[in-house]
Amino acid sequence: MEALGSKSPVLLALLSISLLHATTVARDIGVNYGTVADNLPPPAQVAQFVKTKTSINKIKIFDANPDIIQAFANSSIPMTIMVPNEIIPNMVQLPAAQEWVKTHVTPFVPQTNITRLLVGNEILHWGPQAAIDNLVAAMRTVYQALQQAGHKNIQVSTPNPLDILDKTDYPSAGKFRPGWDKNILYPMLQFLSETKAPFVVNTYPYFDTNAQNVDFCTFKPNQGKIDPVTKMNYQNQFDWVMDAIFSAMKALGPFSNVELVVGETGWPAVGEPSQTWVNVDIARYYNSKLIEHVNSGNGTPLMPGRKFETYIFALFTENLKPGPVAERNFGLFKPDFTPVYDIGIMKNASVVQVINDSFCLFRILKKNFNKL
Repeated sequence: MEALGSKSPVLLALLSISLLHATTVARDIGVNYGTVADNLPPPAQVAQFVKTKTSINKIKIFDANPDIIQAFANSSIPMTIMVPNEIIPNMVQLPAAQEWVKTHVTPFVPQTNITRLLVGNEILHWGPQAAIDNLVAAMRTVYQALQQAGHKNIQVSTPNPLDILDKTDYPSAGKFRPGWDKNILYPMLQFLSETKAPFVVNTYPYFDTNAQNVDFCTFKPNQGKIDPVTKMNYQNQFDWVMDAIFSAMKALGPFSNVELVVGETGWPAVGEPSQTWVNVDIARYYNSKLIEHVNSGNGTPLMPGRKFETYIFALFTENLKPGPVAERNFGLFKPDFTPVYDIGIMKNASVVQVINDSFCLFRILKKNFNKL
Protein backbone atom coordinates (compact mmCIF):
# COMPACT_ATOMS: atom_id res chain seq x y z
CA MET A 1 0.00 0.00 0.00
CA GLU A 2 1.41 3.41 -0.92
CA ALA A 3 2.12 5.91 1.83
CA LEU A 4 -0.70 8.28 2.66
CA GLY A 5 1.44 11.05 4.02
CA SER A 6 -0.06 13.58 6.39
CA LYS A 7 -3.59 12.42 5.61
CA SER A 8 -3.07 8.91 7.04
CA PRO A 9 -3.96 9.76 10.68
CA VAL A 10 -7.36 11.03 9.57
CA LEU A 11 -8.01 8.00 7.41
CA LEU A 12 -6.90 5.60 10.12
CA ALA A 13 -9.12 7.35 12.64
CA LEU A 14 -12.12 7.07 10.34
CA LEU A 15 -11.36 3.41 9.70
CA SER A 16 -11.08 2.75 13.43
CA ILE A 17 -14.43 4.43 14.03
CA SER A 18 -16.09 2.36 11.31
CA LEU A 19 -14.64 -0.86 12.71
CA LEU A 20 -15.68 0.01 16.26
CA HIS A 21 -19.20 0.88 15.16
CA ALA A 22 -19.62 -2.24 13.04
CA THR A 23 -18.41 -4.60 15.76
CA THR A 24 -20.36 -3.09 18.66
CA VAL A 25 -23.81 -2.68 17.16
CA ALA A 26 -26.08 -5.31 18.73
CA ARG A 27 -29.00 -6.54 16.68
CA ASP A 28 -32.02 -8.53 17.72
CA ILE A 29 -32.68 -11.24 15.17
CA GLY A 30 -35.74 -13.43 15.56
CA VAL A 31 -36.29 -16.35 13.19
CA ASN A 32 -39.21 -18.69 12.53
CA TYR A 33 -38.18 -22.33 12.82
CA GLY A 34 -40.59 -24.14 10.51
CA THR A 35 -40.53 -27.90 10.01
CA VAL A 36 -42.60 -28.63 6.89
CA ALA A 37 -39.85 -30.78 5.42
CA ASP A 38 -38.54 -34.34 5.47
CA ASN A 39 -34.84 -33.55 5.38
CA LEU A 40 -34.22 -31.28 8.37
CA PRO A 41 -31.54 -32.03 10.97
CA PRO A 42 -32.55 -33.14 14.48
CA PRO A 43 -33.68 -30.34 16.83
CA ALA A 44 -30.66 -30.80 19.10
CA GLN A 45 -28.31 -30.11 16.19
CA VAL A 46 -30.39 -27.11 15.14
CA ALA A 47 -30.30 -25.61 18.63
CA GLN A 48 -26.54 -26.14 18.87
CA PHE A 49 -26.05 -24.50 15.48
CA VAL A 50 -28.21 -21.50 16.36
CA LYS A 51 -26.46 -21.03 19.72
CA THR A 52 -22.87 -21.43 18.60
CA LYS A 53 -22.73 -20.45 14.94
CA THR A 54 -25.26 -17.62 14.54
CA SER A 55 -26.33 -14.40 16.19
CA ILE A 56 -30.02 -15.41 16.12
CA ASN A 57 -31.35 -14.56 19.57
CA LYS A 58 -35.07 -15.33 19.35
CA ILE A 59 -36.83 -18.45 18.04
CA LYS A 60 -40.49 -18.91 17.13
CA ILE A 61 -42.03 -22.30 16.30
CA PHE A 62 -45.43 -23.23 14.88
CA ASP A 63 -46.41 -25.84 17.46
CA ALA A 64 -45.25 -27.07 20.84
CA ASN A 65 -42.92 -29.81 19.62
CA PRO A 66 -41.33 -31.17 22.83
CA ASP A 67 -38.11 -32.16 21.06
CA ILE A 68 -37.57 -28.61 19.80
CA ILE A 69 -38.52 -27.01 23.12
CA GLN A 70 -36.20 -29.35 25.00
CA ALA A 71 -33.38 -28.75 22.52
CA PHE A 72 -33.27 -25.05 23.45
CA ALA A 73 -33.06 -25.76 27.19
CA ASN A 74 -30.29 -23.86 29.01
CA SER A 75 -29.72 -21.63 25.98
CA SER A 76 -31.48 -18.53 27.40
CA ILE A 77 -32.77 -17.88 23.86
CA PRO A 78 -36.36 -16.57 24.16
CA MET A 79 -38.77 -19.02 22.53
CA THR A 80 -42.30 -18.53 21.25
CA ILE A 81 -44.49 -21.64 21.02
CA MET A 82 -47.96 -22.13 19.58
CA VAL A 83 -51.33 -23.75 20.33
CA PRO A 84 -52.47 -25.53 17.13
CA ASN A 85 -55.38 -23.99 15.22
CA GLU A 86 -57.52 -27.10 15.35
CA ILE A 87 -57.81 -27.23 19.16
CA ILE A 88 -58.63 -23.57 19.76
CA PRO A 89 -62.38 -24.18 20.39
CA ASN A 90 -61.40 -26.64 23.15
CA MET A 91 -59.13 -24.09 24.81
CA VAL A 92 -62.16 -22.04 25.87
CA GLN A 93 -62.68 -24.64 28.60
CA LEU A 94 -60.33 -24.01 31.53
CA PRO A 95 -59.64 -27.72 32.26
CA ALA A 96 -58.52 -28.22 28.63
CA ALA A 97 -56.27 -25.15 28.78
CA GLN A 98 -54.84 -26.28 32.10
CA GLU A 99 -54.04 -29.71 30.71
CA TRP A 100 -52.37 -28.22 27.63
CA VAL A 101 -50.19 -25.97 29.79
CA LYS A 102 -49.39 -28.88 32.11
CA THR A 103 -48.24 -30.99 29.15
CA HIS A 104 -46.61 -28.48 26.81
CA VAL A 105 -45.24 -25.73 29.06
CA THR A 106 -44.66 -26.73 32.67
CA PRO A 107 -42.18 -29.59 32.02
CA PHE A 108 -39.85 -27.31 30.08
CA VAL A 109 -39.61 -24.10 32.09
CA PRO A 110 -37.55 -22.44 33.33
CA GLN A 111 -34.82 -24.49 31.59
CA THR A 112 -36.24 -23.42 28.22
CA ASN A 113 -36.90 -19.71 28.11
CA ILE A 114 -40.50 -19.76 26.84
CA THR A 115 -41.53 -16.12 26.78
CA ARG A 116 -44.66 -16.13 24.61
CA LEU A 117 -47.47 -18.51 23.78
CA LEU A 118 -49.40 -17.89 20.57
CA VAL A 119 -52.94 -19.18 20.28
CA GLY A 120 -53.18 -20.39 16.69
CA ASN A 121 -51.63 -18.93 13.56
CA GLU A 122 -53.48 -16.48 11.26
CA ILE A 123 -56.84 -17.79 12.44
CA LEU A 124 -58.73 -14.90 10.86
CA HIS A 125 -57.34 -15.92 7.48
CA TRP A 126 -57.48 -19.70 7.67
CA GLY A 127 -60.35 -20.35 10.06
CA PRO A 128 -62.29 -22.51 10.67
CA GLN A 129 -65.17 -20.35 11.85
CA ALA A 130 -65.35 -22.14 15.20
CA ALA A 131 -61.75 -21.14 15.87
CA ILE A 132 -62.41 -17.54 14.79
CA ASP A 133 -65.45 -17.29 17.05
CA ASN A 134 -63.56 -18.66 20.06
CA LEU A 135 -60.16 -17.09 19.48
CA VAL A 136 -60.19 -14.28 22.05
CA ALA A 137 -61.98 -16.40 24.66
CA ALA A 138 -59.33 -19.09 24.19
CA MET A 139 -56.54 -16.52 24.59
CA ARG A 140 -58.05 -15.41 27.89
CA THR A 141 -58.46 -18.96 29.16
CA VAL A 142 -54.94 -20.01 28.18
CA TYR A 143 -53.61 -16.92 29.95
CA GLN A 144 -55.59 -17.88 33.05
CA ALA A 145 -54.17 -21.41 32.93
CA LEU A 146 -50.62 -20.05 32.65
CA GLN A 147 -51.16 -17.74 35.61
CA GLN A 148 -52.57 -20.53 37.74
CA ALA A 149 -49.60 -22.75 36.87
CA GLY A 150 -47.21 -20.03 38.01
CA HIS A 151 -45.98 -19.02 34.54
CA LYS A 152 -46.63 -15.36 35.12
CA ASN A 153 -44.01 -14.05 32.69
CA ILE A 154 -45.29 -15.85 29.60
CA GLN A 155 -47.27 -13.59 27.29
CA VAL A 156 -50.29 -14.75 25.31
CA SER A 157 -51.07 -13.41 21.84
CA THR A 158 -51.95 -14.64 18.34
CA PRO A 159 -50.38 -13.91 14.92
CA ASN A 160 -52.74 -11.99 12.66
CA PRO A 161 -52.71 -12.00 8.86
CA LEU A 162 -52.35 -8.73 7.01
CA ASP A 163 -55.86 -9.10 5.61
CA ILE A 164 -57.21 -7.92 8.97
CA LEU A 165 -56.82 -4.52 7.29
CA ASP A 166 -59.63 -3.19 5.16
CA LYS A 167 -58.62 -1.84 1.76
CA THR A 168 -56.31 1.03 2.65
CA ASP A 169 -55.08 3.65 0.19
CA TYR A 170 -52.58 5.24 2.58
CA PRO A 171 -51.26 4.64 6.12
CA SER A 172 -53.15 7.34 8.03
CA ALA A 173 -56.44 5.92 6.70
CA GLY A 174 -55.72 2.44 8.01
CA LYS A 175 -58.70 0.58 9.49
CA PHE A 176 -59.63 -3.00 10.26
CA ARG A 177 -62.13 -4.99 8.25
CA PRO A 178 -65.77 -4.46 9.23
CA GLY A 179 -67.06 -7.31 11.35
CA TRP A 180 -63.62 -8.32 12.57
CA ASP A 181 -62.89 -4.85 13.95
CA LYS A 182 -65.45 -4.61 16.76
CA ASN A 183 -66.30 -8.28 17.20
CA ILE A 184 -62.80 -9.77 17.35
CA LEU A 185 -59.98 -7.24 17.17
CA TYR A 186 -61.37 -4.80 19.72
CA PRO A 187 -61.70 -7.44 22.49
CA MET A 188 -58.37 -8.92 21.41
CA LEU A 189 -56.62 -5.58 21.78
CA GLN A 190 -58.36 -5.04 25.12
CA PHE A 191 -56.93 -8.34 26.34
CA LEU A 192 -53.44 -7.52 25.03
CA SER A 193 -53.58 -4.10 26.69
CA GLU A 194 -54.64 -5.60 30.02
CA THR A 195 -51.94 -8.27 29.98
CA LYS A 196 -49.16 -6.15 28.46
CA ALA A 197 -48.75 -8.50 25.50
CA PRO A 198 -48.03 -7.45 21.90
CA PHE A 199 -50.27 -7.35 18.85
CA VAL A 200 -48.59 -9.78 16.45
CA VAL A 201 -48.96 -9.22 12.70
CA ASN A 202 -47.42 -11.12 9.79
CA THR A 203 -46.43 -8.72 7.03
CA TYR A 204 -44.72 -9.60 3.76
CA PRO A 205 -43.92 -6.73 1.36
CA TYR A 206 -42.99 -9.55 -1.03
CA PHE A 207 -46.66 -10.31 -1.67
CA ASP A 208 -47.29 -6.69 -2.70
CA THR A 209 -44.37 -6.56 -5.12
CA ASN A 210 -44.48 -6.19 -8.87
CA ALA A 211 -41.96 -5.12 -11.49
CA GLN A 212 -42.73 -1.43 -10.88
CA ASN A 213 -42.37 -1.22 -7.07
CA VAL A 214 -39.45 -3.55 -6.30
CA ASP A 215 -37.27 -0.80 -4.81
CA PHE A 216 -40.05 0.44 -2.54
CA CYS A 217 -40.78 -3.08 -1.28
CA THR A 218 -37.15 -4.08 -0.70
CA PHE A 219 -35.77 -1.00 1.16
CA LYS A 220 -33.78 0.13 -1.89
CA PRO A 221 -33.42 3.87 -2.56
CA ASN A 222 -36.52 5.27 -4.26
CA GLN A 223 -38.64 8.41 -4.50
CA GLY A 224 -41.06 7.13 -1.89
CA LYS A 225 -44.82 7.49 -1.56
CA ILE A 226 -46.65 10.38 0.06
CA ASP A 227 -49.53 9.98 2.51
CA PRO A 228 -51.89 12.71 1.23
CA VAL A 229 -53.23 13.45 4.73
CA THR A 230 -50.07 13.55 6.84
CA LYS A 231 -47.83 14.63 3.90
CA MET A 232 -45.26 12.14 5.18
CA ASN A 233 -42.96 10.51 2.66
CA TYR A 234 -42.65 6.73 3.00
CA GLN A 235 -39.49 5.10 1.71
CA ASN A 236 -40.56 1.47 2.00
CA GLN A 237 -43.58 -0.82 2.04
CA PHE A 238 -42.74 -2.15 5.51
CA ASP A 239 -43.29 1.26 7.15
CA TRP A 240 -46.35 1.90 4.98
CA VAL A 241 -48.05 -1.24 6.26
CA MET A 242 -46.92 -0.89 9.88
CA ASP A 243 -48.36 2.62 10.04
CA ALA A 244 -51.62 1.44 8.46
CA ILE A 245 -51.90 -1.13 11.27
CA PHE A 246 -51.06 1.52 13.84
CA SER A 247 -53.74 3.82 12.42
CA ALA A 248 -56.29 1.01 12.50
CA MET A 249 -55.48 0.30 16.15
CA LYS A 250 -55.75 3.99 16.99
CA ALA A 251 -59.10 4.27 15.21
CA LEU A 252 -60.47 1.31 17.14
CA GLY A 253 -59.64 2.43 20.65
CA PRO A 254 -57.05 3.62 23.19
CA PHE A 255 -54.45 0.97 22.46
CA SER A 256 -51.28 3.05 22.20
CA ASN A 257 -49.71 0.95 24.97
CA VAL A 258 -49.93 -2.24 22.88
CA GLU A 259 -46.63 -2.98 21.17
CA LEU A 260 -46.47 -4.24 17.60
CA VAL A 261 -44.50 -7.41 16.86
CA VAL A 262 -43.82 -8.70 13.35
CA GLY A 263 -44.45 -12.43 13.62
CA GLU A 264 -43.33 -13.22 10.08
CA THR A 265 -41.66 -11.44 7.21
CA GLY A 266 -39.10 -12.48 4.65
CA TRP A 267 -38.18 -12.88 1.00
CA PRO A 268 -37.76 -16.03 -1.11
CA ALA A 269 -34.49 -16.73 -2.87
CA VAL A 270 -36.17 -18.65 -5.70
CA GLY A 271 -39.47 -17.93 -7.45
CA GLU A 272 -41.26 -18.35 -10.74
CA PRO A 273 -39.35 -17.38 -13.92
CA SER A 274 -41.60 -14.35 -14.37
CA GLN A 275 -40.74 -13.01 -10.89
CA THR A 276 -37.71 -10.93 -11.77
CA TRP A 277 -37.78 -9.51 -8.24
CA VAL A 278 -37.14 -12.94 -6.67
CA ASN A 279 -33.53 -14.10 -6.45
CA VAL A 280 -30.75 -14.62 -3.93
CA ASP A 281 -29.43 -11.06 -4.18
CA ILE A 282 -32.79 -9.43 -3.52
CA ALA A 283 -33.56 -11.84 -0.69
CA ARG A 284 -30.22 -11.02 0.89
CA TYR A 285 -30.78 -7.29 0.47
CA TYR A 286 -34.31 -7.33 1.89
CA ASN A 287 -33.48 -9.33 5.00
CA SER A 288 -30.25 -7.41 5.66
CA LYS A 289 -31.99 -4.06 5.40
CA LEU A 290 -34.95 -5.37 7.41
CA ILE A 291 -32.70 -6.26 10.35
CA GLU A 292 -30.96 -2.90 10.12
CA HIS A 293 -34.26 -1.03 9.90
CA VAL A 294 -36.20 -2.67 12.74
CA ASN A 295 -33.25 -2.39 15.11
CA SER A 296 -32.32 1.18 14.20
CA GLY A 297 -34.69 2.84 16.64
CA ASN A 298 -35.88 5.14 13.86
CA GLY A 299 -39.33 3.57 13.87
CA THR A 300 -41.82 4.68 11.23
CA PRO A 301 -43.27 8.08 10.30
CA LEU A 302 -46.23 7.55 12.67
CA MET A 303 -44.24 5.60 15.27
CA PRO A 304 -40.89 7.40 15.52
CA GLY A 305 -38.26 6.14 17.91
CA ARG A 306 -39.51 2.54 18.03
CA LYS A 307 -37.76 -0.75 17.55
CA PHE A 308 -39.86 -3.68 16.37
CA GLU A 309 -39.39 -7.24 17.54
CA THR A 310 -39.35 -9.05 14.21
CA TYR A 311 -39.14 -12.69 13.13
CA ILE A 312 -37.71 -13.58 9.72
CA PHE A 313 -39.32 -16.44 7.85
CA ALA A 314 -37.62 -18.85 7.86
CA LEU A 315 -34.69 -20.68 9.39
CA PHE A 316 -34.62 -23.47 6.76
CA THR A 317 -35.83 -24.06 3.25
CA GLU A 318 -38.81 -26.41 3.67
CA ASN A 319 -39.18 -28.89 0.82
CA LEU A 320 -42.71 -30.06 1.65
CA LYS A 321 -44.44 -26.69 1.78
CA PRO A 322 -47.32 -26.60 -0.69
CA GLY A 323 -47.97 -23.86 -3.22
CA PRO A 324 -45.65 -21.90 -5.54
CA VAL A 325 -41.95 -22.62 -5.64
CA ALA A 326 -41.24 -19.51 -3.54
CA GLU A 327 -42.97 -21.10 -0.55
CA ARG A 328 -40.19 -23.67 -0.35
CA ASN A 329 -37.41 -21.11 -0.65
CA PHE A 330 -37.80 -18.55 2.15
CA GLY A 331 -35.11 -20.22 4.28
CA LEU A 332 -31.90 -18.57 5.38
CA PHE A 333 -30.21 -21.98 5.55
CA LYS A 334 -30.32 -25.27 3.71
CA PRO A 335 -30.95 -28.41 5.78
CA ASP A 336 -27.19 -29.06 5.92
CA PHE A 337 -26.74 -25.65 7.65
CA THR A 338 -25.21 -24.09 4.54
CA PRO A 339 -26.34 -20.45 4.23
CA VAL A 340 -28.56 -19.80 1.22
CA TYR A 341 -27.02 -16.32 1.39
CA ASP A 342 -25.14 -14.28 3.98
CA ILE A 343 -26.93 -11.52 5.90
CA GLY A 344 -24.22 -11.22 8.53
CA ILE A 345 -25.71 -13.57 11.13
CA MET A 346 -22.93 -16.17 11.00
CA LYS A 347 -20.67 -15.38 13.93
CA ASN A 348 -17.33 -16.00 12.19
CA ALA A 349 -18.45 -14.77 8.79
CA SER A 350 -19.82 -11.53 10.22
CA VAL A 351 -16.38 -10.55 11.56
CA VAL A 352 -14.83 -11.15 8.15
CA GLN A 353 -17.59 -9.12 6.52
CA VAL A 354 -17.02 -6.23 8.94
CA ILE A 355 -13.32 -6.17 8.10
CA ASN A 356 -13.99 -6.35 4.35
CA ASP A 357 -16.60 -3.58 4.53
CA SER A 358 -14.30 -1.39 6.61
CA PHE A 359 -11.37 -1.74 4.20
CA CYS A 360 -13.69 -0.95 1.30
CA LEU A 361 -14.55 2.24 3.16
CA PHE A 362 -10.85 2.83 3.78
CA ARG A 363 -10.09 2.62 0.04
CA ILE A 364 -12.93 5.00 -0.81
CA LEU A 365 -11.77 7.51 1.80
CA LYS A 366 -8.16 7.22 0.63
CA LYS A 367 -9.17 7.90 -2.97
CA ASN A 368 -11.19 10.98 -2.01
CA PHE A 369 -8.50 12.32 0.30
CA ASN A 370 -5.85 12.00 -2.41
CA LYS A 371 -7.93 14.33 -4.55
CA LEU A 372 -7.68 17.07 -1.93
